[in-house]
Amino acid sequence: MRITVLGCWAPYPRAGGACSGYLLQDAGGNILLDAGHGVFSRLQQFIHHNDLRAAVISHWHPDHAADLECLRHAAAAAFKQGTRHRKVQLFIPAEPAPDFARFSRFTDVFDIVSIESLPVEEVPPGVRVHAGSVGPVRLFFLPARHSLPAYSLGVEGSGYLVYSGDTAPSEELTALAEEAGIFLCEASGFDRDAEHIGHMHLTARQAGETARRAGVKELIITHFFPEYDLAELQAQAAAGYGRPVELATEGDTYFLY
Repeated sequence: MRITVLGCWAPYPRAGGACSGYLLQDAGGNILLDAGHGVFSRLQQFIHHNDLRAAVISHWHPDHAADLECLRHAAAAAFKQGTRHRKVQLFIPAEPAPDFARFSRFTDVFDIVSIESLPVEEVPPGVRVHAGSVGPVRLFFLPARHSLPAYSLGVEGSGYLVYSGDTAPSEELTALAEEAGIFLCEASGFDRDAEHIGHMHLTARQAGETARRAGVKELIITHFFPEYDLAELQAQAAAGYGRPVELATEGDTYFLY
């Protein structure tokens, strides 16, 4: 399993950058995790969009979903030209309803999966998630604590990856991330921002503390406010984790075995 950072900024990108988006590759399949501003362009530096098998949108904020429109147009054109022969499996939240309705009608290019319609499992025991799959790769959607209906994501294939999405700290997220090979976790602010963002985001230190409690093997922080000093975010995350922390870097690929 490998994960490539397409974009790491929020709620807008630095010059030449992109917002939240990650390319997951495992078992011969390509899965896009989130599609914020600029992500579709960056995706095509690594694969042709026709080779994308599935996409996951963690929630409908534009810095996570804006470039889904690009994917829709590209897939529609590819079907018309005869270069794409399979719909994109698209996992999306059912709420807010207007956002879901806007995309659920595009059944000509997407195989729409409402996350809330997926069966509920306990993964790990006591933590209720919606469970789906893309081929042999299993996806576990954990309801997040955010300002919109949102999900954190566990991905189980040849390795185990957990992506926080946008969420406040929770015991359930810690349990989902337990012993993950990679924990790709938002670090949306410094310690001084905790009161302002604490009901819907993780600070860098909280990301580190969550990773430490979960015993994850590697912590990669992401979802950076463009005006912040990333070295300071990294230092606060490392203080919470008790170990070195990676900064998500656009274009970098990380491997799980």
